[in-house]
Amino acid sequence: MDPSDVCPRPLPLPPLATTPHAPPIYPTSVWSCENPQQADDMLAGRLPGYVYQRDGHPNAYLLAEKCRLLHSAERAAITASGMAALAVAMLSQLQAGDHALLGNRLYGKSHQLFGTEAARLGIEMTTVDTCDLKATAAAISPKTKLLLAETIANPLLEVADVAALAEIARRRGIVLLIDNTFASPILCRPLALGADLVMESLTKTMNGHSDVILGLLAGKESVWPRVPQVISAFGMCSSPFDCWLADRGLATAHLRIERACDNALAAAEFLKSQSPRVTKVFYPGLAEHSQHALAARQFGGRFGTVVTFELAGGRPAADAFIAAAKRIPFCPSLGELNTTLSHPETTSHRGLSTDQRAALGISGGTIRLSVGTESPEFVREALAEGLRALDG
Repeated sequence: MDPSDVCPRPLPLPPLATTPHAPPIYPTSVWSCENPQQADDMLAGRLPGYVYQRDGHPNAYLLAEKCRLLHSAERAAITASGMAALAVAMLSQLQAGDHALLGNRLYGKSHQLFGTEAARLGIEMTTVDTCDLKATAAAISPKTKLLLAETIANPLLEVADVAALAEIARRRGIVLLIDNTFASPILCRPLALGADLVMESLTKTMNGHSDVILGLLAGKESVWPRVPQVISAFGMCSSPFDCWLADRGLATAHLRIERACDNALAAAEFLKSQSPRVTKVFYPGLAEHSQHALAARQFGGRFGTVVTFELAGGRPAADAFIAAAKRIPFCPSLGELNTTLSHPETTSHRGLSTDQRAALGISGGTIRLSVGTESPEFVREALAEGLRALDG
């Protein structure tokens, strides 16, 4: 018999008396169905099971279910990236003629999605300082359907009062979406504070190993009906292998994030002592941070893994620091096992004009540090190595 007559055929799995302790990877793109009715029932959600990877697969289910439990959510879905999760939220909740209200300190790509791209679909967008609750409430119009804020804003780490924003959204009948990437459910669970939807870039601290790009959208049943069809129709599905990796990374998230938060506080205190080379340090764990009390209450005693600081001397000083801090990779992301740094002016916020960045407090001398799980002594010495380059 020709091997090609046998090998491609799907064969039933052998009966198993035991359960694998580590979840298996299901790389198949399509599943064999018994008949058309079974496929129709599964695709309609009347029967559990899988037909086509774009509509769901076991590895996405396992990861989504763990994230759902972490966030105390009614529903959860995994997407191809954090931006895909944000796009799913936008496309499932808004239509032409609707208005979205965004925090004015969001990640640059978030503004691009809800600004340039949403405008092409007839969706309007304005920005507001979501730390100013009166201004936020006043900016809501009869057409407003969605309010988006970040738990900890990128890159200057302002903290949103999620419970207060949820109360404003509830009173006005709009959906509150929280980007929780900088906090993770280890620090904050926005749904428990009243948010309707929460998104995470699982690429960051939730996975934590620099080897996955994935997103999470979780939320209430009441705002969920269109989410699955948007993920499928727009092809925002996830890969089984990436889900398997993120599932593995998730198992150590609490250990990694707690260690990195402790290191971040130590790094922030060290940087605060480095005047005049360092002119400003932004970290919610510092007593002088404008939302320190809120952060302490909302995050339960830890304050995140990111520290942002301002160097005297602007862009030339930033270039010199980055070149000299040889033990801190220049990696424009965050949430890795090791400490990395980024330069918002040329990466996350490069799409903004100089004046727009200045209005947000971002300059050429702004450095965003994602603190990892090394020893605090290593982090301090690695920072000191970069700062010594500014003494000449």
